[in-house]
Amino acid sequence: MSRLGLIDYGMGNLHSVQRAFERLQATVIPLDGGGDAASLESCDALILPGVGAFDPAMERLRSRGLDRTLTAWCGAGRPLLGICLGLQLLFEASDEGHSSGLGLLPGRVRALPRRPGHPIPHMGWEPLIPAQASPLLPADAPPSWVYFVHSFAAVPSDPAVTTAQVCFAGEPVTAAVWHGAIGACQFHPEKSGAHGEAILRRWLSWLQTQTATP
Repeated sequence: MSRLGLIDYGMGNLHSVQRAFERLQATVIPLDGGGDAASLESCDALILPGVGAFDPAMERLRSRGLDRTLTAWCGAGRPLLGICLGLQLLFEASDEGHSSGLGLLPGRVRALPRRPGHPIPHMGWEPLIPAQASPLLPADAPPSWVYFVHSFAAVPSDPAVTTAQVCFAGEPVTAAVWHGAIGACQFHPEKSGAHGEAILRRWLSWLQTQTATP
């Protein structure tokens, strides 16, 4: 059974994320940066959720020392899954504000294109467009309809980190990324029914292969 550290910085949809993973038999440990060292070391992976704006989120992560925790964790090659705003925070900066991001992935978060007939925020169910295969979306993954709520999307410096896109206003935008042991979803897998559950289940299956002892 996987032990997951859920990063709590006051801007995440923690309850629904925790319930989604617990339904898949994972143990979820909330981490808020205060005296979490022992709990952190017991975790197999970290989850970085997020709802809200980029700058306040980074301010809260830094005020709790969680930016350093995440940087050290990923620097050691340990698994991390970002969700929604949690994906955007992995990048270097965002059009939404002035704060620097975690910089764990090179690239910038850009505002979605504004076009008539395409309201922002982009909200609702959309099919994922597969890109580079990953543990989240392997090459043989069935079509997935997932739930989005966002006004910004990441533009990775390296297109190869994009594992899925979604069409918005006639343009493909980043829906999920994967690099090394870092994965992230712009959509909400915990709110995406059976398709979202399948994505989380695949990630947990991959995680077990990383933590299995020889």
